[in-house]
Amino acid sequence: MTIIDQHLLRVMPLHAVTELYGEAGLLDRLSLELDRIPEPHRATIADACAWAAELHAGQRRTREPYLNHVLRVTLRMLCHYRVTDPDVLTAGLLHDAVEDQSWAITELSGHGPPPVAEALAVIAGRYNGRVARLVEAVTMPARPEGADRIRHYTDHLAEVLSGEPWARVIKLSDFTDNGVGIIHSIGPVVARSARKYEAALPLLRDLLDRSDTPLPPDVKAHIRDQLDLARRRFTAILTTSSCPEGRSGSRVR
Repeated sequence: MTIIDQHLLRVMPLHAVTELYGEAGLLDRLSLELDRIPEPHRATIADACAWAAELHAGQRRTREPYLNHVLRVTLRMLCHYRVTDPDVLTAGLLHDAVEDQSWAITELSGHGPPPVAEALAVIAGRYNGRVARLVEAVTMPARPEGADRIRHYTDHLAEVLSGEPWARVIKLSDFTDNGVGIIHSIGPVVARSARKYEAALPLLRDLLDRSDTPLPPDVKAHIRDQLDLARRRFTAILTTSSCPEGRSGSRVR
């Protein structure tokens, strides 16, 4: 990549980087941004990135490799939220790993319920307990049979994120990538996801505005604007969609 390309890459919107350069461009952007992180923390985050790529290998969202989402969530915190805490950035890279790839983390065979506790223990051993705790906070537990999927989602967010301010930051970046980025998804899952995300908006606004959410006022204002944009996109999708509630498609969080 030329010097001019590097300058452009640093200022491009993350979804534009995705569209033009794909996973390689997002990895290059992360490498550039990590110059601001001192060693040995930079090496730790790079290790988490490489591990996330291994764990999510072959997994896809509707239009892209799943790793792209993980990279954008972490880059958004680093670039737009100005988060430099290495534990938070490491947890951002692994925020979906336990929920989706617990068998790969533990290197078990894949029989029976997902080994969530064992996967979290592996993460704690590889990094530290705080990283594991943050990942746990943004990991959705299995939905009990018969439970409403939207209520299960919002109740979990309210219960867990209330006591984990830094996990809120990860979830806000995750939600922004899913919510604002919903227009980059395709298929019947889009309307289904819009219904779930729309229900979570009031809760996320409240969590964002709490005094212990560790973000400066201008970053909180930026995130509010992003939540407003996501709401407008949910409204447009749900107004025009005829997708039945029960249908599903490729996974979008």
